[in-house]
Amino acid sequence: MSLVEKAIRKLKDAEPRVPPQADLPRPHAEVTVTATGSNSATSLGGAAPAPGRIVCVNTVALRAAGLVPPEHEERRIAQQYSHIKRRLIANASGRGAPRLPKGYLIMLASAVPGEGKTFTAINLALSMSREKDVRVLLADADVIKPHISRQLGVEDAPGLLDVLRDPRLDVESVILPTNVHNLSVLPAGRPSADATELLASARMEQVARALGQHDEQRVVLIDSPPLLHTTESPALAQVAGQVVFVVRAGATAQQVVVDALSHLRQHPAVALVLNQSMMATHSGYYYNSDSRPGQSDK
Repeated sequence: MSLVEKAIRKLKDAEPRVPPQADLPRPHAEVTVTATGSNSATSLGGAAPAPGRIVCVNTVALRAAGLVPPEHEERRIAQQYSHIKRRLIANASGRGAPRLPKGYLIMLASAVPGEGKTFTAINLALSMSREKDVRVLLADADVIKPHISRQLGVEDAPGLLDVLRDPRLDVESVILPTNVHNLSVLPAGRPSADATELLASARMEQVARALGQHDEQRVVLIDSPPLLHTTESPALAQVAGQVVFVVRAGATAQQVVVDALSHLRQHPAVALVLNQSMMATHSGYYYNSDSRPGQSDK
């Protein structure tokens, strides 16, 4: 029995969780090494653009930073990513599975830094952007260390925290289109000492609801801070309809996984991604791979 399987079993014994849906081969918790390749299309995503600014998603720079896989791994890992996104999209849209409340809001979480959470967020966003009827918004809510905003060069742009501070500011006005078809970005915004309170506020609920109401085909991927290092991430989990919990294989202690998952104990939809796994696929809970992407500490 693997480290993560033991952690999940311990958590499930402590308090029963909502049963997984059975229509897809990866029930409730999935484990994989996830990645995808570049998308060179230049048409814009579905969000209302900020005037005059288009974010360049530079695959070469992302690969150099360890945030997309090597070219020789792209095809194989893209296939793996399809297994992950299918379940998430089905939960969000109601196609092939019951539609989850707020299922379009998908939070990327981890216990501690260095698990590959931001790697997973970026690659999942790129993979989902290839869908014909899905528009992806990548939201940087890791407001303490906004890796996505920095990597995409939008750390100076107004973003989520600015919208939460100012009720007069429309969230659509700070969403930036990218050079990748169907992909847009919501920067973290200017730092704030009361970030936790802002993310846990009624205003955050309003903003999250507005993101779904603006576009029924939109899926929002929320990159969040580590669960055990900040108080912002548990607050964000209250907003999200789905949580993707990333664990680095062979590096994260079982008790750390259990402690982090305890923050998500009441959440109805948690998927588990085991990053950098060297295991073969045997368990019904897991989809494992021996590929090497996801090595970034982000």
